[in-house]
Amino acid sequence: MKIAIYGAGAIGAHLGGMLTRSGVDVSLIARGPHLEAMQQNGLLCKFQDGEEFRVHPNATDDPASLGPQDYVIVTLKAHQSPGVVGLMQPLMGPDTAVVTAMNGVPWWYFHGLGSDHDGTHLKAVDPGRAQWDGLGPERAIGMVVHPATEITAPGVMQHMEGDAYPIGEPSGEKTPRIEALSAALTESGLRAPIRTKIRDDIWMKLWGNLCLNPVSALTGSTLGGLGQDEAVRDLLFGLAAEGRAVGEALGARFRVTAERRLKAAFEIGDHKTSMLQDLERGRPMEIDALVTSVTELGDVVGVDTPLLDAVAALVKLKARNAGLYG
Repeated sequence: MKIAIYGAGAIGAHLGGMLTRSGVDVSLIARGPHLEAMQQNGLLCKFQDGEEFRVHPNATDDPASLGPQDYVIVTLKAHQSPGVVGLMQPLMGPDTAVVTAMNGVPWWYFHGLGSDHDGTHLKAVDPGRAQWDGLGPERAIGMVVHPATEITAPGVMQHMEGDAYPIGEPSGEKTPRIEALSAALTESGLRAPIRTKIRDDIWMKLWGNLCLNPVSALTGSTLGGLGQDEAVRDLLFGLAAEGRAVGEALGARFRVTAERRLKAAFEIGDHKTSMLQDLERGRPMEIDALVTSVTELGDVVGVDTPLLDAVAALVKLKARNAGLYG
């Protein structure tokens, strides 16, 4: 089995390190000092319990040097992935699967959904149909990322918590390719349950992100700080209600209440969301994948999202003013 991980940052390095240790032929596509460190010294994987190991996967910034793969796991930020479709072409064989391990609504959402909206294209996450036409939705496998990891130095991955990477075919089928991927991930020490409704898992993670991320970026507040203000809590519950209405109109099932989902986030305490971290570090923010995509889905199914629309407009303006949104 040959697996290329496109965008071997914190999550990509976690997946790549675990799979390489178990004997899978892994290639990590990265750049900059992190790539140079992996090429010279391999990848050092460190864990909270003190365990650590070093592996030496193939690491490159040139996908064309790798040839066709069985799986390409894309661990880029969602807004980065349309721009690398051309560079990914040498990795594509006739049966190559593209595993989307990214936050937010995936570009293939309306492939194999089994509804009147099958084949609908989402401009927010796939401008110009770059991925739909350049990769093809038939290649797609969904993956939801739960672990918390960080690149603490070039070539060093620090794992904080979590080992679950649920995966699923857009159609919900248990195909040979997804069973083989689940087996490889499981044998590496990760949890990769096959979901027959992977969109439910996507929505459960997205549900918190679409509320908490933009409001934290607008206010500069941590998760715990957001939960301290009654008016802000009311806004967050309003955003959650709109997101749930959109998801349920598309057939998604929410396993918990908004109160439980947001309470768990507030209890994390002094933690900054990824969108706030990106803003503070001067990095492009995942606004379209986490927020704009949900308002676009609302338009598709005829669900009004006035609060999400307003918050999206505000956070986009803030990002533009910081030079972090095109």
